[in-house]
Amino acid sequence: MTTPATATAPEPVLQVRAVPGMARFDAAEWDACATSPETLGAGDETFNPFTSHAFLSALEEAGCVSRRTGWLPLHVRVEREGKLVGAAPCYLKSHSQGEYVFDHGWADAYERAGGSYYPKLQVSVPFTPVTGPRFLVAPGEDPDTAASALVAGLRALRTETDASSIHVTFMREREAGQAERLGMLPRMDQQFHWVNEGYAGFDDFLGALAARKRKAIKRERRDALSRGITVEHKTGADLSEADWDAFYAFYQDTGARKWGRPYLNRRFFSLIGERMADRILLVIAKNAGRPIAGAINFIGDTALYGRNWGCIEDHPFLHFEVCYYQAIDFAIARGLKRVEAGAQGEHKLARGYRPVPMYSAHDIADPSLGRAVADYLRRERSHVRAAIAEYEAMSPFRRCEDTSA
Repeated sequence: MTTPATATAPEPVLQVRAVPGMARFDAAEWDACATSPETLGAGDETFNPFTSHAFLSALEEAGCVSRRTGWLPLHVRVEREGKLVGAAPCYLKSHSQGEYVFDHGWADAYERAGGSYYPKLQVSVPFTPVTGPRFLVAPGEDPDTAASALVAGLRALRTETDASSIHVTFMREREAGQAERLGMLPRMDQQFHWVNEGYAGFDDFLGALAARKRKAIKRERRDALSRGITVEHKTGADLSEADWDAFYAFYQDTGARKWGRPYLNRRFFSLIGERMADRILLVIAKNAGRPIAGAINFIGDTALYGRNWGCIEDHPFLHFEVCYYQAIDFAIARGLKRVEAGAQGEHKLARGYRPVPMYSAHDIADPSLGRAVADYLRRERSHVRAAIAEYEAMSPFRRCEDTSA
């Protein structure tokens, strides 16, 4: 039958499929989605290093994420007539390690009840507790339409893989709202971030603190470097394989002590050094010219993201100096708006870092487990809000009535 000339052609159907690896995505196409206004919304972030094709593909090429490590890449791709409309970094997981949003209790309860919690689907950046976009939308596309297609695709993939659940972690607040409207269960947690209030330098920042806190930080910085320890910043072309060798030794030490097996391998650091050098700040502490400690940070357009730290010599307050104070110095010098120093750590509060909420969303296939998790999350959100309010009240910043120098 011939369609009349005046008839409106039907809208092309969205197609959703799982893609086994970042190599199946064109890097420019992926990054256009990861940085589009439709993805990032009205916030101040314009680039997130961890959702870049360079970072995610380095994890895969180095073998840090694979079936063997329990992170099988199954990224979700939404297309219209072969053109990318949206995407989500997704992994089929056989455990709950390396996520920083903890569901071990859910898994244990479900297993005791006779269910199989694993495999599960994890939409996140592996080993990276940093908020960033999870529903990536191509420029010019409707964010809600793309999010709806991605969640529908995730649910279909859950059925196809016989997974118990979907977990979208460290997502942006707007995405969390989209996920909740699509029937996913909302979860809230909190981290500590340092916020740049337009400080001219570190001393200007110290001036905003109560006198006792200000003196404590000055003493910590002085003591950390009092034994002849020096600190260097390495970024861009200054980064060398020798620097990565030194840092990997630090990282191995911390990883072995904290969780038994470091998640990242030496090859990964070489790859990001090749592909993202201008987005990396490596802070190296030296004793008599010998590297003894270091921290890796990633540089966004508006934020500095502290990730991993390690040392081969213990010195008082050196961790605070290398991870927190040097990061603040760098952020002020670069005009960055905040420093995100990773998960956990109430000790960050006394050093000028403030509590901020984190968001995730969860979708459970079994209705009984879903109801139990929903009840738990309602109570957990109440506790998190109360904790944030309590931390705010403990802020080290000067009150209006505090005029001490």
